[in-house]
Amino acid sequence: MAKVSFLGLGVMGYPMAGHLQAAGHEVTVYNRTTAKAEKWAAEHGGGFAATPAEAAKGAEVVFACVGNDDDLRSITIGETGSFSAMSAGAVFVDHTTASAEVARELYATAQDSGFDFIDAPVSGGQAGAENGVLTVMCGGDSAPYAKVEPLINCFAKSCLLMGESGAGQLTKMVNQICIAGLLQGLSEGMHFAQKAGLDGKAVVDVISKGAAGSWQMENRGHTMLDDEFEFGFAVDWMRKDLGICLNEADNNGASLPGTALIDQFYKDVQKIGGNRWDTSSLLRRLNRLDG
Repeated sequence: MAKVSFLGLGVMGYPMAGHLQAAGHEVTVYNRTTAKAEKWAAEHGGGFAATPAEAAKGAEVVFACVGNDDDLRSITIGETGSFSAMSAGAVFVDHTTASAEVARELYATAQDSGFDFIDAPVSGGQAGAENGVLTVMCGGDSAPYAKVEPLINCFAKSCLLMGESGAGQLTKMVNQICIAGLLQGLSEGMHFAQKAGLDGKAVVDVISKGAAGSWQMENRGHTMLDDEFEFGFAVDWMRKDLGICLNEADNNGASLPGTALIDQFYKDVQKIGGNRWDTSSLLRRLNRLDG
């Protein structure tokens, strides 16, 4: 059993830290809102700290799951950041969906300070975190990865080292590019079915068993047709992620015309108040365009 800490108790981090504690690890949590850290400790039996540095002190592995690059820098190299308290030989595992650039930056800082850094963004959403079945894509060195993989498996069904530092974040970008394309295609398909006078749910039920099937169709097809979007992965979060993808494409020369267009479609959804709607709300945009 390991002494670990977890920084960031959002809809993902809260259950992920809980799985670590339930597996018998000694977990200390930190959250920007201390009341949430206190609630987690009362619920799960672990400890909580007032700052990232305090949480990281003496930990063998420090996990984090926060909002973006700036949040990540704040909890690592900020005034009360965890990096100032990391022990030699410890490993920092970042589950934030962030840029490959910040992953490489923090990897280099960690190396200079005598500990390791693994970028490890996740896929599977809140339900995946709660059920302990996330997919985790990692970047970094093989030895520290081997050390933390058994701990990551407390909340993951699949975990793989994709390459050197930043490779985890790059893989997550591929994931988001594919999801955006799937959701736009699914939205257009459902929109077409409605206009053609078909029973949309029957259409989903039959085509989901064939080559068109996907996780999105199985889990979002019926709710899309019911015009239900007050749940799931928020449009604001997807636009943040697609922005990361498009910035990286500018750096590596990749052509992402479809992704750029769908990002603008999500901007349209934001304009009609859909900032926190699920990403499947692209269908609502199409339906509103038709009046």
